[in-house]
Amino acid sequence: MSGAEDPVLFHTTGRAARITLNRPRALNALTHTMVRRIDEALSAWERDPAVETVVITGAGERGLCAGGDIRAIHDDARDGDGSASRAFWRDEYRLNARIARYPKPYLAVMDGIVMGGGVGVSAHGSVRVVTERSRVAMPETGIGFVPDVGGTHLLARAPGELGTHLALTGAQTGAADALLCGLADHYVPSASLERLLDSLAELPVNEALAGVVRTPPRGVLADQRDWIDACYAADTVEEIVHRLLAHGDPAAKEAAETLLAKSPTALKVTLASLRRARALGSLDRVLDQEYRVSCAALGTPDLVEGIRAQVVDKDRRPRWSPKTLAEVTDADVERFFTPAGRPEPGLAAPSEAAAEDAW
Repeated sequence: MSGAEDPVLFHTTGRAARITLNRPRALNALTHTMVRRIDEALSAWERDPAVETVVITGAGERGLCAGGDIRAIHDDARDGDGSASRAFWRDEYRLNARIARYPKPYLAVMDGIVMGGGVGVSAHGSVRVVTERSRVAMPETGIGFVPDVGGTHLLARAPGELGTHLALTGAQTGAADALLCGLADHYVPSASLERLLDSLAELPVNEALAGVVRTPPRGVLADQRDWIDACYAADTVEEIVHRLLAHGDPAAKEAAETLLAKSPTALKVTLASLRRARALGSLDRVLDQEYRVSCAALGTPDLVEGIRAQVVDKDRRPRWSPKTLAEVTDADVERFFTPAGRPEPGLAAPSEAAAEDAW
């Protein structure tokens, strides 16, 4: 059991163990302490024969989790040496990998806002439930960062170029689009969530879901596949923007304008990360790559500036450096993927890691 003020709560009812992210005023943003406690609970439940299902939900009315505690990352990058952020990411990414291979059903209730680190603790689970309130996104390019927590792995596997569109623009997906992109498995109306959670105490997951799963309201991405696939298949961000502006569809033009407001460096590194993630294949190898990229981002001006503009000062007017896509060189991008000589999560097997280093 947990105290009501704890940032993450744990309890068991019947056959189901429950994780509740409990920072509702911060939209349940993940801290290092929360990551460690979740990992400890998963270890205990893995060995407990009485626990047959693990469920993760978020406290409050707004959503599961808006991501990691980026204010702390901002302060560490600006005023510290980055060691706190690196330690957080190392443990967070290991947790993401653990969730993906957890031997018992891990059911994530992706109700409301699910972004960044929230995707990491939910979309790698074996049973992922969205509702009509779900807003799933990886919005990192807007803060001068790159999708992490296995996000580039998930988005690289989405149909066509849908994942490229979502990763570069940071666009939010509703239930149907999350299902289409492989970020979720089932649609359950939010009014039926309590019934689902109660049923899990007594029933196997499939039986509990059977009574509440429905067909979601229609999404938007299926109808946009033509221009998304045609435009985002380009080899460079500059060419993607050119194709979007030239296409003629108003939604394509809007996507181009969205991209042009993001960090140019983050856009180029994100595109490279996605393309490499497709070739790397396994989640473990992609998480190791993301760790390199995230640590490299700590030393760039755009991460601190992006968080300042969006979260700290909230003026929504980031001053990116470099300012334009043309100023970001291939060498600038490659530096994000170069091993820095510091300990990495080491999730990939040695043979896999060697293949990654050969990139």
